[in-house]
Amino acid sequence: MKVLFLYFAVIISLNCWSKDFNIADYGAIGDGVTMNTKAIQLAIDNCAAAGGGRVIIPSGTFLSGTIILKDNVELHFEHSSVLLGSPRKDDFPLQPIPAFRALRGEEGFRALIYAEGVKYIGLTGSGTIDGQGAYHVREKEKPNDRPKNLMFISCRHVKVEGIHLTSSAFWNQHYLNCEDVFVRNISVFNHSTYNNDAIDIDGCRRFVVSDCIFDTDDDGITLKSSGAAPTEDVVITNCIVSSFCNAIKAGTESTGGFRNIVISNCLVKPSISEGKPFFDTPRTGVTGLSLMVVDGGTMEGITVNNLVINGTMAPLYIRLGNRARKHIKEAPVPPVGKVSNISISNLVAYNAGSWGSSVTGIPGYPVKNISMNNIQFFSAGGVKKGTFQEIVDEAENKYPQPSVWGNLPASGLFIRHAEGISITGLVFGVEQLDERVPVVADDVANLQISGTRLAGAPVSGPFVKGKNLKEYQIEKPTGWFGTVIIQDDNH
Repeated sequence: MKVLFLYFAVIISLNCWSKDFNIADYGAIGDGVTMNTKAIQLAIDNCAAAGGGRVIIPSGTFLSGTIILKDNVELHFEHSSVLLGSPRKDDFPLQPIPAFRALRGEEGFRALIYAEGVKYIGLTGSGTIDGQGAYHVREKEKPNDRPKNLMFISCRHVKVEGIHLTSSAFWNQHYLNCEDVFVRNISVFNHSTYNNDAIDIDGCRRFVVSDCIFDTDDDGITLKSSGAAPTEDVVITNCIVSSFCNAIKAGTESTGGFRNIVISNCLVKPSISEGKPFFDTPRTGVTGLSLMVVDGGTMEGITVNNLVINGTMAPLYIRLGNRARKHIKEAPVPPVGKVSNISISNLVAYNAGSWGSSVTGIPGYPVKNISMNNIQFFSAGGVKKGTFQEIVDEAENKYPQPSVWGNLPASGLFIRHAEGISITGLVFGVEQLDERVPVVADDVANLQISGTRLAGAPVSGPFVKGKNLKEYQIEKPTGWFGTVIIQDDNH
């Protein structure tokens, strides 16, 4: 009898947990005109007070300002439902300065859906979150003072699944100092204004992004560490990413560092947006994969496998710089960071622009232990002498992006200030004869290049132009008719 009683107690408990709170029952009207902030918030508050459950966004278009999620609340979007962000900035009040201190948080944040310090929250279903970002102008004095579609800070056990997010006024989703997060099967189309990132994973631990489609004006999948917390134990898999800037990126903020990141089975492709990018960037995109540390911090334990990059001016960009930006005013100036232990395999980049890919540190601070296996770079080529950088500026304190350099002196790969670089199974191809050498290596120790094959327009000059090389082993590429390497230590 006691067992039977316990069984029914559990069933009753589960039924209470799964109770639905329909926002229409709290006065919400889905006509796209009525302001529903109070009605939606009341449904969320009642749901949380009852111990949790689902707050239902039914079919319709529900205009709203900031709503705040509470513990154990899942916001569930029914088919054909739209949560529409208000065009008025006043409907998105600045939230209190969060306990977790990070860059841009000195005055608090604005967001359509906001949560701080809560657990077991979710956004699920098949509806749409539309921030109507074009109504929110980027102010010169406060460029970050615009609402994001989602802003979750110091939250645990978060699920975002199935929904479509579009037209944010700033970054679309910002997860700051969160733990145990799953973002699955969502789509993002973000081309309404400046700074339209798709998703920013910032100082988070145990974070999975899978089976998503992102198309954005600014960066696509972006890992940041804009506070003291590292971004670590992150899996990004089975995603399609389009960006006018950097498709998959770690940086620029790097204060807490990046550790244990796995990126696999992803496709980078040109955007389907027909509009001109808000930033002065190429329509084909800037980079396919960017891994950067420029504001202190350590990057280590990064693996990338099965990545296809169609388009972008520079398919691969690995960078250690020294911008040394402080994450809060009272913090000490960050020291030069570290980049090491990165493995990239089975990467195919084609229809690339002319800038070239790069792996670079700065004088006295090399990037270390970078391995590349089965890498293919195919570009348009056609670059002539006088239209590329003969001597490349260190640019260690500038914004880290290959547009700072433009056309590098290598048509394929530029390596500088590096140690322990292993490249096997490399394929280069250019559609038109390019007057640059395929590889430039400057101040590099322990460099190994083997199993290289050339495809496309015939070439006959040196394969590698080296300067200050120590302990290197470079095999002659298949199909190469010129010199394997020339040293230029006196340049």
